[in-house]
Amino acid sequence: MSAAHTSRGRAPGHVVVIGGGISGLAAAHRLLEGGARVTLLEASGRLGGKLLAGEIAGVPVDLGAESMLARRPEAVDLARAVGLGERLQPPGTATASLWTRGALRPMPKGHVMGVPGDLAPLAASGVISPEGMARIAEDETLPRTEAGADVAVGEYVAARLGREVVDRLVEPLLGGVYAGDAYRISMRAAVPQLFEAARTERSLIEGVRAVQARAAAQALPGGPVFMGIDGGIGTLPGAVADAVRRAGGEILLRTEVRELRRTAADGWQIAAGGRLIAADAVIVAAPAGAAARLLRDGCPAAADELDTVDHASMALVTMAFRRSDLGTVPSGSGFLVPPVDGHRIKASTFASHKWDWIARADPDLFVLRTSLGRYGDDADLKRDDAELVELSLADLGAAVGLAARPVATTVTRWDGGLPQYAVGHVGRVDRIRAAVAGVSGPLRVCGALYDGVGIPACIGSGQRAADEILGTLAAGPATGE
Repeated sequence: MSAAHTSRGRAPGHVVVIGGGISGLAAAHRLLEGGARVTLLEASGRLGGKLLAGEIAGVPVDLGAESMLARRPEAVDLARAVGLGERLQPPGTATASLWTRGALRPMPKGHVMGVPGDLAPLAASGVISPEGMARIAEDETLPRTEAGADVAVGEYVAARLGREVVDRLVEPLLGGVYAGDAYRISMRAAVPQLFEAARTERSLIEGVRAVQARAAAQALPGGPVFMGIDGGIGTLPGAVADAVRRAGGEILLRTEVRELRRTAADGWQIAAGGRLIAADAVIVAAPAGAAARLLRDGCPAAADELDTVDHASMALVTMAFRRSDLGTVPSGSGFLVPPVDGHRIKASTFASHKWDWIARADPDLFVLRTSLGRYGDDADLKRDDAELVELSLADLGAAVGLAARPVATTVTRWDGGLPQYAVGHVGRVDRIRAAVAGVSGPLRVCGALYDGVGIPACIGSGQRAADEILGTLAAGPATGE
């Protein structure tokens, strides 16, 4: 049982949460469940981080993350806890494609992050050349490839199955999550089930089959893999914030923390927004750069580790078209684009097909979005918004024959928004957590940097930090200001 539940009815103290993304909000929500007094400080003028609700041509849309993994429970459970249960909605279609080798090709089934366990659908898709399929078959006879303490996903998969699998399958799928480079991303951190398979199985294909068998045994029958929220995932932060306020939590926007200082009584003093706030414990839910600045004096070992984190930037181009202008409306949920094919966009989502609430809002409108930019490939992001729209339209024309002009466009930029899980990332996170846990005065960190960049992982990171803080605080009245 978590500390949040064992501590109901206690008054464990005053906790300040620094950062109002979904991780910080989840931490604040859990702390209040545990009986703490909570103040959340957000430097910007809005909550939610990379969850951002918006509108285009009068239709509500997500301008940031748009879906959450449903088979990991934290996000769905939190949505239900804050009153959004009836608005949870699976995608209307999950039929995705790859734009590669000059055509839209069906995304092969039977893989784990692009690594195949079933070769028949992969061969039928045309994504991999006959030579590439022959190279994959060598996995059955190759001697074991050691993964060591950690290894890049691309390096290991290429050694077992050939570069074509990495370049045309693993890269676009990993890129869709991390906006990263498969040849740099840690397999242990980003795809831990593959890492374990690499450590226990000689054949990677056999390892993938074992992973799939375990997942099938644990899965709830008939449950969706992903889930959205009617009105957009971007509505979740506001609902959590409302629940925090109803429970007595204080949320302060436009309140940048200038200094975080330990006190003689093993508490904390936070200088923020012209105020000095006393706290019994602190959770830093800020991005790596801001977290490093705040921890520089009080926990320099953690700050040094945080300084080594690289980030990727990306842009989302959301466009609305009149269906009557389109002629043939593209089918499916969208497509991914392997970087090796040399196109500008990295993916496109057909939002009006994927989410029923968008289609219902205006049946005559077709909304889609594209993404541009990834780690080491961000030159196009220096272009202005109009140019990004034109680059997207050119690629959409080549991919699906789209020739119409949009009636509305919105470009959302996420500069340095995605932390990169380089080889050795798990060790780095362990060192950061050990350093902050060793500080006199309860201190924890949480966010996309630590346990995964997906929404459930970020929520779980915040809840973990809150549970650990609740477990360290003695019962008693909260510290006053």
